[in-house]
Amino acid sequence: QVKLVESGGGSVQTGGSMRLSCAAAGTIFSINTMNWYRQAPGTEREWVAVVFSDGSTDYLDSVKGRFTISRDNAQNTLYLQMNNLKPEDTAVYFCQAQMAEYSDLRYRDYWGQGTQVTVSS
Repeated sequence: QVKLVESGGGSVQTGGSMRLSCAAAGTIFSINTMNWYRQAPGTEREWVAVVFSDGSTDYLDSVKGRFTISRDNAQNTLYLQMNNLKPEDTAVYFCQAQMAEYSDLRYRDYWGQGTQVTVSS
């Protein structure tokens, strides 16, 4: 009954900006940690950024200073603001969240469907 729905991907030129959104829907009791991951063709999925329930954040070294992760707890929505994009940022981006449903109050990992980000040189 609980799911994550991503939006905001697309194509941009080097140096451009893009914002990804990830909305949690369903009978959500609580959301703990939320992450963004990405996967480029022929590579393994790579962690990009995390925002904890207290609002603290951490980032992959290669995106520090360019990407900003944030969350709107009232709207159960996760964001990733990406600035100064580079061709090596091209990937499918996935959101992930630890969420508990009202039905059993147990935290589980949920994944979004992924959204393509393409950065051209």
